[in-house]
Amino acid sequence: MAKCHTNNIGSLLLDHTSTTATATGTHHSRLWTAFSRKIFDAVSCGGSSRYRHYEDDIPSFTTTATNATASVSREKQNKTALSVTNNSRKEENGNQQNLNVEGEKGRVKARNGKSEKLSDLLSMAEAESESETRKKVEVLEGMKRVVRELQVDEGVKRREAACNVRLLCKEDGKARVTLSMLGAIPPLVGMLDLEDFECQIDALYALLNLGIGNDVNKAAIVKAGAVHKMLKIIESPNAANPSVSEAIVANFLGLSALDSNKPIIGSSGAIPFLVNSLKDLDHKNRSQAQQDALRALYNLSISPSNISFILETDLISFLMGSLGDMEVSERVLSILSNAVSTPEGRKAISAMPDAFPILVDVLNWTDSPGCQEKASYILMVMAHKAYGDRQAMIEAGIVSSLLELTLLGSTLAQKRASRILECLRVDKGKQVSGNYGGNMGAAVSAPIYGTPSSSSNPNLVSKECLEETEDMMSEEKKAVKQLVQQSLQNNMRRIVKRANLPQDFVPSEHFKSLTSSSTSKSLPF
Repeated sequence: MAKCHTNNIGSLLLDHTSTTATATGTHHSRLWTAFSRKIFDAVSCGGSSRYRHYEDDIPSFTTTATNATASVSREKQNKTALSVTNNSRKEENGNQQNLNVEGEKGRVKARNGKSEKLSDLLSMAEAESESETRKKVEVLEGMKRVVRELQVDEGVKRREAACNVRLLCKEDGKARVTLSMLGAIPPLVGMLDLEDFECQIDALYALLNLGIGNDVNKAAIVKAGAVHKMLKIIESPNAANPSVSEAIVANFLGLSALDSNKPIIGSSGAIPFLVNSLKDLDHKNRSQAQQDALRALYNLSISPSNISFILETDLISFLMGSLGDMEVSERVLSILSNAVSTPEGRKAISAMPDAFPILVDVLNWTDSPGCQEKASYILMVMAHKAYGDRQAMIEAGIVSSLLELTLLGSTLAQKRASRILECLRVDKGKQVSGNYGGNMGAAVSAPIYGTPSSSSNPNLVSKECLEETEDMMSEEKKAVKQLVQQSLQNNMRRIVKRANLPQDFVPSEHFKSLTSSSTSKSLPF
């Protein structure tokens, strides 16, 4: 029995040895060592009982071997996958390195291209700067040559040089500064002494262009004596040439724009020449010269010291007669606005016949707010300074125009119209209070004893006061009624004028009846 068990165990050992050798191989020697220990324990401790336990342990060993085989296969698969992954990563890294190398080469090329472009731009900029520098040097040398030619004795070269100065300074402010610094102004002013009027014209227009937008040059031209030389030309036979007069007027316009030149030009005797140029009606086609003369006179009128020189001429009367021409009316009113800043100017305007009716009519020019503002300023100053002027304004029908202006005019015109109405209202209040105080003083004075009035009814005094008060109030009502009628009639005349109706248009009897029975509530404002 024991022998049988021993054989069985040996066969089992052989079978297991062959099976294990075929199943696991040399890589599982550790499992075989553990199994050998179990067999040794079974032989030493009893074959039968350990055999049963060994039979029970055979399935677990088989499962263990199977699991070990599966784990080995998984390890092989993992190694294979890992090797494939490593190979793919190596390939990707190689590709990435190739891309990086190519990208770096591209960036290097781009940097090289940019640097080449930058160097090209810098070289172009250097070439342009060099060319510009050469051009500036050439222009400067040309200007120096022109200034030298202005100082020669030959009239032809001087004329050509003056023409060059005129062209160079026409639209180039830097050329004006440069030529002035090079000394072009004194020889040009000296050319005004020549007898050749063509040289004079060229020199005048060269000086005109030198002074455009350059106050330093304007002051230098006046300081060089150009004003007196131009007036000398006016007195010479060349003054008959219209081109010379136009050039002189244009120069006076440009030079008078500088404040420091205004007193010098005004006191030199240029104002009468400008007034004559403005009034020159023989040359209808030379309206530019008249416009320049008017603007030059406006510039000169800004200085209060020149108002007296303006009043020595008949400019005020000419300007008042020119109101109505929309092309010049605003400039004319600007000159009058400067004139009323002095007492002499206000007196001259007030002495003009129909001055206030003309100015009041300007207040109704709704299509020209600038003219309304300037006319209201003139009337406001004169109303504030003189009582007699206020009465003349009332007689000219200014109240209705002012009422309309306070509602329909610009903001500035409304303020000025309100100021004028305030001045007129204060005068009216003073007049009413003066009349009322005088009448009351006469009414309450004590009668002399023994006179008929003292022996009469004591209520007679109070009755007479009431009658006089009623008379005074009736006069006020009459004045208001007359003012309303005058306002309505003025409005009707303006409506007729705006509608372009015939001048002999006569309002109907119905309108007359309305105006005669109207009250202040019927005013359209």
